[in-house]
Amino acid sequence: MKGVVYTGPGRVEVDTALPEPRVRGPRDAVVRVTRAAICGTDLHPYRGEIPGFAPGTVLGHEFAGTVVAAGREVPFAPGERVFASDIVACGRCARCARGWHYHCPEATLFGYSTVVGAAVAGGQAEYVRVPYADVVLARTPDGVTDEQALFAGDVLTTAYAAVADAQIRPGDTVGVVGAGPVGLLAGSCAAVAGASTVVVADPDAGRRERARAAGLTAAAPEDFAGVLAVAAEASGGMAIIEAVGSESALRRALDSAGPRATVVTVGAHASDALPFPAARAFAGELTLRFTVGDPIRHRERVLALMTGGRIDPSLVVSHRLPITEAAHGYRLFDQREAFKVVLVTDGTAD
Repeated sequence: MKGVVYTGPGRVEVDTALPEPRVRGPRDAVVRVTRAAICGTDLHPYRGEIPGFAPGTVLGHEFAGTVVAAGREVPFAPGERVFASDIVACGRCARCARGWHYHCPEATLFGYSTVVGAAVAGGQAEYVRVPYADVVLARTPDGVTDEQALFAGDVLTTAYAAVADAQIRPGDTVGVVGAGPVGLLAGSCAAVAGASTVVVADPDAGRRERARAAGLTAAAPEDFAGVLAVAAEASGGMAIIEAVGSESALRRALDSAGPRATVVTVGAHASDALPFPAARAFAGELTLRFTVGDPIRHRERVLALMTGGRIDPSLVVSHRLPITEAAHGYRLFDQREAFKVVLVTDGTAD
């Protein structure tokens, strides 16, 4: 079968001779992938930012498709459309019972070597084995395309989790630092949650235009705090979502926060530095929260938003490419010439 394989920093290739996966246990399933996506998280190994990331890893943790085989404890039959959570978790431990799937002792991430847990081949391939499929997989509802469904497995549920953790109340002003896919979807979720104004900050003019096209207010980073302050004069309440994962983005979020604001950082931080203005945070009674996201916990809610016509995550897709052009897709994404790349593995388009 074909699959997108990491071969070293700056290099991915499509291997056409990978072995097809098989069910290994009662909670396994094999899915024929129809749509997969390249995530910003995939760029970390691509850029050589993760020492020890194993060459030969089949990449990808955002995917949807159709079940072709399932173990006896998996409640999905061959032919059913499904999508996967990016997080693999057992679903039966005390932490999973609390909805803390990312902290499950068995937790790992598809296509991410041993960075999070045990290595599991990813979904940027024609077929993928899904462990704990009774927990990790979910049905794709009628009226939701495979492309839309894959977003419920990571990017959209991550954005939703950030908004949920910000505890936004109707009428609040919400700021979002970073107009990438997670930032735009977080802004859309905040609007659905009742925010009176959503202000998205990004230095890239094209990304600001995307935010405006999504019905959000856009601002250059240097104007962000001022625009937020004006909007918050009427509402009083404020929340800020940092969706970049850099020290400068987190500092901007904290510096722009109004009194008693909640700042949720959902960007994937790799630095141990914490640019935290403690004196200002104390005086303003700020709350800072870090959120990874948990698709297993939130996917039914975001599916309801999609089936209800309130959010269409496809708005962030800029490129749809056949899996054979995956290396080109990675280059475009890395060079910011693509906003979000979806890989098509079945030769069709939604």
